[in-house]
Amino acid sequence: MTHHEGGEQQEQSDQPPPRQKQPVFNLPFILVAVLGFMIALQAGSTYLMSDEMYGQFVFTFGFIPARYTVPLSQQGLEWLWTPLTYSFLHGGVEHILFNGLWLMAFGAPVARRIGTARFAVFWVVSAGMSAFGHAALDWGSVTVLIGASGVVSALMGAACRFAFPPRGQRYHPAFGHTLPRQGIVEALSNRTVLIFTLMWLAGNIIVAFGVPLFGDVGGAVAWDAHIFGFFFGFLFFALFDRKPVDL
Repeated sequence: MTHHEGGEQQEQSDQPPPRQKQPVFNLPFILVAVLGFMIALQAGSTYLMSDEMYGQFVFTFGFIPARYTVPLSQQGLEWLWTPLTYSFLHGGVEHILFNGLWLMAFGAPVARRIGTARFAVFWVVSAGMSAFGHAALDWGSVTVLIGASGVVSALMGAACRFAFPPRGQRYHPAFGHTLPRQGIVEALSNRTVLIFTLMWLAGNIIVAFGVPLFGDVGGAVAWDAHIFGFFFGFLFFALFDRKPVDL
């Protein structure tokens, strides 16, 4: 390193410091951990399990609405953990890739804003809300629900409360998580939020009518879990925010 002295040094000290570049992938640790865990589960279930083992694995950790139509005393304890564990399982590479990309996009600003502990609680609660919302419309179904889509949808809804600033302001990954939280009515009055929400709902309505979209792994898509997750995140994000609660 070369040191300059005299007037040149004084002249340089008056100049603003160069702006540091933000890394392309600067994910909070909690997201890296979740993504790594999901990828490890996917790889293990794909390459280390027989078909019979995989079926038992999904039965044990996937969410099945029919479980809650049977007295809990007549079954195992799967009903207790599956409203959470299903959110870490995926049906294939395309499925986990689709959810992983959206998780990085919307999970990062939410995690930076509310911190690791609150993010973990948000994940648990939104996974349960998405699962039981799905169960309410598919009561008694024996179809297994897997995937992080419900939680990702909740993160989308949460991000709509702060990550889409009103006209005249711009979002930047370095400080976007510090933007003021918008109230529910204020957010719905935000044109960007409104268009995003309507397009997102339209996409899920299309899925509900059986039209496959990217990320469909060949089975039925739990569009209802997506919708319950999104509205949970949008309506109740303030309960998890670091800012004073103001719904």
